[in-house]
Amino acid sequence: MPEARLRRVSSQRFLPAFKFIAVALCATAFLLPGAQAAKKEKPAATKTAVAKKAKGPVPVEVKRNASSGKTAVVAKRGGRAERSEKVEKVVRGGRNVVATIRKKNGKTVVAVQRRSVVRVEAPPRQSFGQMAGLHGTDDALDLKSSVALVIDQDTHEVLFSKNDHAVLPIASLTKLMTGLLISEAHLPNDELITITQDDVDTEKGSRSRLTIGTTLSRGELLHLALMSSENRAAHALGRTYPGGLTTFVSIMNAKAKMLGMKDTRYVEPTGLSSRNQSSAQDLALLVNAAYADATVRSLSTSPEYQVEVGNRVLQFNTTNRLVKSPDWEIGVQKTGFINEAGQCLVMQAKVAGRKLIMVFLDSAGKFSRIADAERVRRWVEATHAVPGSPAASRNVSYQIAG
Repeated sequence: MPEARLRRVSSQRFLPAFKFIAVALCATAFLLPGAQAAKKEKPAATKTAVAKKAKGPVPVEVKRNASSGKTAVVAKRGGRAERSEKVEKVVRGGRNVVATIRKKNGKTVVAVQRRSVVRVEAPPRQSFGQMAGLHGTDDALDLKSSVALVIDQDTHEVLFSKNDHAVLPIASLTKLMTGLLISEAHLPNDELITITQDDVDTEKGSRSRLTIGTTLSRGELLHLALMSSENRAAHALGRTYPGGLTTFVSIMNAKAKMLGMKDTRYVEPTGLSSRNQSSAQDLALLVNAAYADATVRSLSTSPEYQVEVGNRVLQFNTTNRLVKSPDWEIGVQKTGFINEAGQCLVMQAKVAGRKLIMVFLDSAGKFSRIADAERVRRWVEATHAVPGSPAASRNVSYQIAG
């Protein structure tokens, strides 16, 4: 009995090992045929790849699934179709960053590309004076304006001139004639005028704070046109003139002719059109006539003005900073600018005891017309001061001290 028990225990100890060997033999029998088949197909696959490379691209047919929105590419070879799916999506991450999302071999591939942007600025448009070569004219004061004229208003003596007969666009200097005619017409200043679509600038696309539907009095519009060079205000004044805009423009040209402005032509009341043209000689005549009108003198030299528009109060300021300068005593003034005309300025001012009319046309640079006026003022004070004036006394003192 003891021997039989020992033998039975010993056989049970090797039972797990027998089971493991049996499982291993079954697995080998199951996997071996597949491995042998794969080994046989590998050379055949290599030969097929070489054949495809030699024969060129495989014909493909592109199909789109309307329900899923996916694009399917079907490759045809020997009556069989090889099908693969390609999904592509483009995502923009800002102005210059583009991410492309693709599915390739069952994997999602994201490619981020940053595009470099090269901005090429268009060269600035030349003014008529530049195209005519007027900026190449030298002068004793080295002015930036291609046209300049300084006249003693009382004696008509020409103190300085530069290309004063050249006929050029005059931009918003036009509004000086517009304001003069409105003032001389003695129309009701309290009559209300509404800004309409007709007053919107289609010539240059300039902006205005006077929106369509804004209603102001004629006096307020005249103030804004002369002081702040408001284009819609000037156009509305001409549009509502008795007889309409066409009549007003014809009166502008008739007035110019009456003043002896032989080189002047107007086509509209704002100056936005480059066809509004004149010469420095003609504009000196206009400044002299405008100075004789008390309304034009007062409004053109106003430093600032407020108007009520609906529930708002709008603040407007002069376009000529010399008006606020204690060094200047200005009687009438007007500024102007469009690309074709350059920076323009006309003034009547008292300098060194003299009443002077100054005209500056086609000045290059935003502040150059102001700098030219300052340069002329210092030059007049140094060389053309009236005896007994403060400027003459300063010059004498300087000469004695020197």
